[in-house]
Amino acid sequence: MPQDTISPPLPDHAYDPLAAEPPYPYQELIGFRIVEWRENHAVVELPVATKHYNRHGLPHGGVLASLLDTSFGFASCWCPYPGRVRRAMTLSLTMNYVGQLKGDTMRATGWVTGGGRRSFFAAGKIEDDTGALLATASAAMRWRGNGGDPMGDPVDH
Repeated sequence: MPQDTISPPLPDHAYDPLAAEPPYPYQELIGFRIVEWRENHAVVELPVATKHYNRHGLPHGGVLASLLDTSFGFASCWCPYPGRVRRAMTLSLTMNYVGQLKGDTMRATGWVTGGGRRSFFAAGKIEDDTGALLATASAAMRWRGNGGDPMGDPVDH
């Protein structure tokens, strides 16, 4: 698509990409929601339910990994151009489980720490609603398609 036919980005207050992107099946299965999303930053929240617990009655580590991985993906894929998207995938994810849940909601915050045209790095943490730190993580990730370009790809690409 020629560059001159692409709409200019809308100001953050004029465009809500979350409204343009309905929940996807895995998101519905786990039950998390995206509560903040902007360039290089995303926050994912999950009200904890018994379905998220392992056999010891603690939130399963895979649930925490999913929340952080999701926050990294959203943080890297902010696209202020209506009708366009950025896509990324995780190459490696390193988790550090550092505390136990004290509250009722987990909040994963992810941010992009650096990178280049094709790959990048992200870091993040999960806290509960009491402020207890549950986990930290870092990831090596790769953009798909033109994801490394802020204009990304057309939605139907």
